[in-house]
Amino acid sequence: MAGPRDSRGHGRPSCLARAWPALVPRGCRRASLIISRVPSRAEAVLSRIRATPPGFVRAYGDVSPGAPRFAGAVLADCDDLSVPWHRIVRADGSLAKGARQRALLEAEGVPFRGERVDMRVARLPT
Repeated sequence: MAGPRDSRGHGRPSCLARAWPALVPRGCRRASLIISRVPSRAEAVLSRIRATPPGFVRAYGDVSPGAPRFAGAVLADCDDLSVPWHRIVRADGSLAKGARQRALLEAEGVPFRGERVDMRVARLPT
């Protein structure tokens, strides 16, 4: 069963390859094989996100120092249910995914001040 194809007829690359195409050599048909052999920057970000315990949050910049937008791109493209995406918030405590994210965080006991997470209390120490 063949999956979706790109304009060159190649199969759809892995989620890590879509999040950061520079990691995949040009013309590579099996991006997921290459990425799985070498720990990548995206895998490091996902590892830091998974290490965030319930009741705490981290900012995008905490899981991807110097490149918070990269962390956002990795999360946006990740379908893995073991990744607690809701524990990653903006540095000012605002939520990227609104009410859905807030409900999940409140269920874990994360404190809020108005519409934002109280980062002084809930941010995981680095």
